[in-house]
Amino acid sequence: MDRPLAVRARGITKSFGEVIALDGIDLDVADGQIHGLVGPNGAGKTTLLGLLLGLAVADSGGLEILGTPVGRALSVPDGVAGFVDGPGLYPSLTARQNLAALLALRGEPTTGIGDALDQVGLTDVADDRVRGFSLGMRQRLGLAAALLTKPRLLVLDEPSNGLDPAGKKHVYGVLNRLVADGTSVVLSSHRMDDVEALCSEVTILATGRVVFSGPLSKLAAENGELDYRLLTSDPETTRRLAGETDGIHIVDGIAAELLVVRGLVSALDELVVRVVQAGIAVRELAPVVSPLEAAFLALTEQQELNQ
Repeated sequence: MDRPLAVRARGITKSFGEVIALDGIDLDVADGQIHGLVGPNGAGKTTLLGLLLGLAVADSGGLEILGTPVGRALSVPDGVAGFVDGPGLYPSLTARQNLAALLALRGEPTTGIGDALDQVGLTDVADDRVRGFSLGMRQRLGLAAALLTKPRLLVLDEPSNGLDPAGKKHVYGVLNRLVADGTSVVLSSHRMDDVEALCSEVTILATGRVVFSGPLSKLAAENGELDYRLLTSDPETTRRLAGETDGIHIVDGIAAELLVVRGLVSALDELVVRVVQAGIAVRELAPVVSPLEAAFLALTEQQELNQ
């Protein structure tokens, strides 16, 4: 049985004059998941997010959001909230006044403001003017504004932009709690660590086209050989075992105790088994470049070469 979809797009195109921003985009976002959207500058990410938020309409193709077909009129679909290119805020107003103004524009009662500010960790600065906020604080206030509507689909553009580690951890927690309660999230980020930490599936765009869409695990499996840092309690024996393992190539020894090897995941698994059987402790094993970043670079570069 097919999964319920928060977003279903088929053959979406969008042009601005002679510039083709989206060229036959297909996109599925399942209910209750965080779906990452990545791509180089100019790939069409912002345009696609704008379509999801009702800030623009497609030239052709079909788009369903939360089970409802999207028409040709500019309007925010029911149950959808978020921001593109940063949240729109009033610098001269306080955080609390910004949220109250937003609710007033919608003709809604100013309830839930305190809870929204608390969720994003801005209670202590609720009555401070936004002009003094850092970029990260503004991002969190934009998230609070989106949460006011209790959205079923949350669309976010670079939500961790400007956040320090504590702020990022807080936002991660907010998004994971929302998803646990059934909200779907589509987020765009240029930070691969954000996408890998939060997203169960990812779509990679290049020159307005989808070059990959699916689970991160599938992306990692299709990567082929990757470079890995390997730190053990016996570097000399580890190097010897690596040289004896089929499919493993020694790339470098960055330091006396750290080895960099290249190979498929299956070959790396075999090397780890041999190292452990030799009574050697594995203290670190990590890709030099994450599977997502490696795939991102390979897929987008290939797409650009094909243009």
